[in-house]
Amino acid sequence: EVEKIWIKITSLSLTESRITSDETIQQLFVECRLNNFLAEETPLSLPKPTAGQRIHYNYSTVINVDKADNHAEREYLKSILLKPDLPADSLKFTVVSDPPEDEQDLECEDIGFAYVSLKEIFQKQRDIIEQDIDVFDSQDASAVIGKLTVTVEALRALRSVHEEYRND
Repeated sequence: EVEKIWIKITSLSLTESRITSDETIQQLFVECRLNNFLAEETPLSLPKPTAGQRIHYNYSTVINVDKADNHAEREYLKSILLKPDLPADSLKFTVVSDPPEDEQDLECEDIGFAYVSLKEIFQKQRDIIEQDIDVFDSQDASAVIGKLTVTVEALRALRSVHEEYRND
């Protein structure tokens, strides 16, 4: 059995906020990060949607967590399952503003963050399939600026890590 976490970033919608009204924010891409191991990003940045619209990335990626080659990732998953107070138990999705071609002096800017708790997937014994998760404003963590539709299939990999650990 191939042990992996499968992630899909389907689409993004924004609510009215500083983001929708900011003229300098035009193109958006999404990065997905597992702790500090791994960052993947959508190959495309798409034009910022107006409030109520959706932009579709339909981007999938896989994080391999098999024993043979992915020891660090596995140890990290193990620690998520075992240490109840580990703060970084989530996949973190970052919505990033990609500066327009003619504004190359502008930096890529993180505008929002969304999280999927791997621990929660394990506790509920349920993968996240095409679910809308809140995107929080990078400048104000209490403000929701939109929704990111994601799939995170991690349960089989987490069960496998848990089984292995139980038998240690």
